[in-house]
Amino acid sequence: MDIIDKKGGIEVMRLKFFLVVALMGAIFAKESNSTKTIWQNRLDPVYLLDISKYPKFSTKMVLKNGKTIEFASVKSMMNFYFHPEKYPEYRVKSRDEIDKMFVKDYITGKEINAKDAWYVFGSRLVGPHGDDLIPLSSKTNVELFMKKYGGTRVFRIDKFTFGLIKYLDM
Repeated sequence: MDIIDKKGGIEVMRLKFFLVVALMGAIFAKESNSTKTIWQNRLDPVYLLDISKYPKFSTKMVLKNGKTIEFASVKSMMNFYFHPEKYPEYRVKSRDEIDKMFVKDYITGKEINAKDAWYVFGSRLVGPHGDDLIPLSSKTNVELFMKKYGGTRVFRIDKFTFGLIKYLDM
């Protein structure tokens, strides 16, 4: 009788083990399917900062394949933009794979297309990783921002260079 109970117990343990493995497989399969459309990156790809801690500075990039990558700031997103090959885990070989980029107007918090924004350089406001370019949605907001925080220049995104972004990292 003891042998049957032990053997029966082993079978129950095997069944429980199989159920746990099957459940975990189902959970991981669901997660991998959801990452086909958006990376759930909690950390900024460039500076490894917790993105949720910097909501006023956060930005995002939408790829042509539909995936979205989030960043802690404009400077971080532009570092990625100029050299996506440095981040192979995101499988972006060139900037041609980028469809759109979005930033938040620092004053209103509204998300805007990065191409439509005005960027203040040289302000007293420090971003999540030091000096940064502060996006604003209008010239009026640029004036309001500069009265409070200063700034030496205003750029549009098409005037950004990798040299400018590296300068901000000094």
